[in-house]
Amino acid sequence: MKSLYRRYRPLKLEDVVGQEQVTGPLKNALEQKKISHAYLFTGPRGTGKTSVARIFAHEINGFNYELEDEYVDIVEIDGASNRGIDDIREIREKAAIRPSLGKYKVYIIDEVHMLTKEAFNALLKTLEEPPEHVVFIMATTDPQKVPVTILSRAQSYNFGLVDADIIFNHLQKISDLEKFQIEPDALKLIVKRGGGSFRDSLSLLDQISTASGDLISKDTVEKIMGLPHDEKIRDLIKSHENGDTAKITELLRELFSAGVKAEIIAEEMIREIIESPTTDGIRLLGKLPEVKAPFADARLLYILAGDNASISPTRPVLKTSLNISPKTAVKAREEPPKQVASSTIKTTSNNSSNSAFDWETFLEEVREVNDIIFAQLKGVGHEVKNGTLFITPNKSFAKVILGKPNNISLMSDIAGMKVSLGDENPKNSNLKTKISDIMGGEVQEYGGGSPF
Repeated sequence: MKSLYRRYRPLKLEDVVGQEQVTGPLKNALEQKKISHAYLFTGPRGTGKTSVARIFAHEINGFNYELEDEYVDIVEIDGASNRGIDDIREIREKAAIRPSLGKYKVYIIDEVHMLTKEAFNALLKTLEEPPEHVVFIMATTDPQKVPVTILSRAQSYNFGLVDADIIFNHLQKISDLEKFQIEPDALKLIVKRGGGSFRDSLSLLDQISTASGDLISKDTVEKIMGLPHDEKIRDLIKSHENGDTAKITELLRELFSAGVKAEIIAEEMIREIIESPTTDGIRLLGKLPEVKAPFADARLLYILAGDNASISPTRPVLKTSLNISPKTAVKAREEPPKQVASSTIKTTSNNSSNSAFDWETFLEEVREVNDIIFAQLKGVGHEVKNGTLFITPNKSFAKVILGKPNNISLMSDIAGMKVSLGDENPKNSNLKTKISDIMGGEVQEYGGGSPF
């Protein structure tokens, strides 16, 4: 059985939906019998460039367009596979031969931007002095890669992404014809994932209708496509705005455990931000495209939580093991703390009044408040001297995180004294190291695996 996309592919220009800025002028050209020797169709993938090229090629020759037909006067060429000068020279030689059945010999060159420089030069010679019976229809997703000399000799038509409402109505009609029982919210989600492409939207509907039961619900679509619920995506964005590292971690753990890929989460966050932009969301747009293999899960965690390595506003500052309140702790940054008994002293203090500080207890207090700061504190050098806790990071990324003003303030509150960073021991600072650091030394290999 043919796919939905092939069964419902338009066969005439008047059947094409959502690209009236292209089909209108082409129909006028047919009616007035004003056919150019070169056309350039540009636009995103899946917007109908090749389909319209095929339809137009048939209609200028008066051929009946059926999906499986073949006319020797219509030649389709894949620019990615036939990109060399010899391929174009062969086209030039055959173009000189008059058409067998129709008035025109039509060459459809898909992904024309893939041609080599030499091939473009050879094509240019034909476009400069074209035989009267030859028409070139070129299609590309990257018109900026097509030489200006080619662009100037072709009529250019731009295909845009189709409005979501238009695609929704079209898919609803197809669903009715196919007798699909599909909820409106489910169809809206399919259209949303189709991204303005009829082809992609129809392909998704085909896939889901095959894999689902009698009723296609929104929940069914989300499960089949491995998509997160919209509310979780909005919660992630909100948690990032609030600097709520704990909530971010909780949401990502739930999504990863449900089998939702980090790349999909990032894609959905991008869609949501574009639909409802905020200052923080726009800043995220510059980082979310980085979520890809390897380390996709870890990259996402780093992007969302790395900038928020400070105390979550939804969690209270805990009193330290020295029973110092946050208010007292602020004062304690300027004054040495009173001596308190401790059985596990791990400092090299030169001041007896500082010997009561318990590093292990300090770490436990930090972990209860902020996992990311705790991860950066593991393995660092530390020393209490003259009422100040000096921390010496052993990795450059640890110094970046620990050196944030909010984090210094948080550690000072917990330690009950001023905290200062010493010189770091420089180490590898590439992305893998940064991600590993923020995850507490855990490394995610190729192929995924949750960072939790």
